[in-house]
Amino acid sequence: MKLLLINPQNKHRRGFSLSRASRYPPLSLAILAALTPKHWEVKIQDENFEWFEDEKDKEADLVGITAFTPNAYRAYEIAGYYESKGIPVVMGGIHATALPEEAGQYVTTVFKGEAESEWPKVIDDFEKGKLKPLYEGGRPSMDLMPTPRHDLFHEGYMFNTVQTTRGCPYNCDFCSVHTFNGTKHRLRAVEDILDEIEQFPDKLMGFVDDNFYGYSTKSKEHSYAILEGMIQRGIKKEWFIQASFNIADDPKFLDLAAKAGCREVLIGVESENIHQLKQANKHLNARIRPESFRKKFRKIQRAGIAVLGAFIFGLEGDTVEDLHRRLKFIRKSGVDAIQATVLTPAPGTALFDRMLKENRIFRQDYPSDWQRYHSEEVVFKPDRMTPKEFEYNMYIVWHKLYNKTSMRQRFLRSLWLIRNFKSAMWAYVGNWHYRRIVFENGGFDPDTHPAKQKRIFREPGTHQVIDLPKDISRPGVKVSKEKKILF
Repeated sequence: MKLLLINPQNKHRRGFSLSRASRYPPLSLAILAALTPKHWEVKIQDENFEWFEDEKDKEADLVGITAFTPNAYRAYEIAGYYESKGIPVVMGGIHATALPEEAGQYVTTVFKGEAESEWPKVIDDFEKGKLKPLYEGGRPSMDLMPTPRHDLFHEGYMFNTVQTTRGCPYNCDFCSVHTFNGTKHRLRAVEDILDEIEQFPDKLMGFVDDNFYGYSTKSKEHSYAILEGMIQRGIKKEWFIQASFNIADDPKFLDLAAKAGCREVLIGVESENIHQLKQANKHLNARIRPESFRKKFRKIQRAGIAVLGAFIFGLEGDTVEDLHRRLKFIRKSGVDAIQATVLTPAPGTALFDRMLKENRIFRQDYPSDWQRYHSEEVVFKPDRMTPKEFEYNMYIVWHKLYNKTSMRQRFLRSLWLIRNFKSAMWAYVGNWHYRRIVFENGGFDPDTHPAKQKRIFREPGTHQVIDLPKDISRPGVKVSKEKKILF
């Protein structure tokens, strides 16, 4: 029996798959492969490297496919190919879990939640000819997680990924992690993690946990044990994590992380507006207070680790002026790499439910419009500016963050602050990845100053040059009497 596991990609917007150095291996599919009985032949078909239409070997007895919301439409397209041939398709992942009824219109079986406890049942039911339309995996103990089949990944990946925890006790308004993985922070056995890492042939690695450090004394001790185990075993890797501001006040963690090879940490900063942080349930950041963020970043940088700050534009209450105020805050914050995204109401979040109820989402030609939910395009009506004003000013913001001059200056500053060339380079390369992503599908030329572009703007997604209305608010660019540009 042949199981074909498919990693679909958004054809409207390639995102991280644009660059070989930023492509993420589909870890969930490797877990499914490890859970599948050995008498099955398993293959991963990965659109990070080759489109489905170009793939020669499409044969399968059973197809499994996973997708985030931006890739859901592509997943349905591929599923249609097998459905037309009478080959069953099982779809799981965050999008299918959030919208099982929609997914059920395009696939044979919908799998909600995590796979460890129920995937063997799916295989058994298929072999008996009794495949059900819906399975619910829930949130099983991480003791059930097998070592993923990394050997099935495409050889073109530059780094491996590993998962050590699942779940988040916070309920951020815009995030679906707590609805998919639950609010309990579940920990994986340390020895299993270290054994998996030792198998990696590549030097580069990423921990894909939503918060590697965690939220409790138990999770903190868990992170210590992983780092100490890497050092004791002599594991020589360079890697990144996601964490919260609380790591900045733990010198033991920072010291262990640096010694174990940590080069960069992503921190969800979101906003400099404390009211918005509270409104979005980002309570930890609100307690720390935005005026203290820079000090926290410096503590991490002194340990030799770069900071990738994640910021959201278009939060409730944002005006055009606020977009540029956030830009100014970012540039003064001292972060080394910047993820600046557009607020996106994704299914499975409180934000989506609220905006849908308020009739503020204008991209609703589903499932096709799911391709636009990639966090670089406006899909809703902001409460204090028009969608076009928001989109246009975001390209000005992105220009100032990701033009070549700004990125080179940021790299030199990072090199001075971190005193670690490799960590500074991780941040510099990360900025290049985000530059490619935000300018992938239109907008400004990132290396032409916005003031020189006047009001000419390429419509994202079409590359059509349009002349914007004269009343579009644009306070981000100011010209002095001498006609010199002031930033």
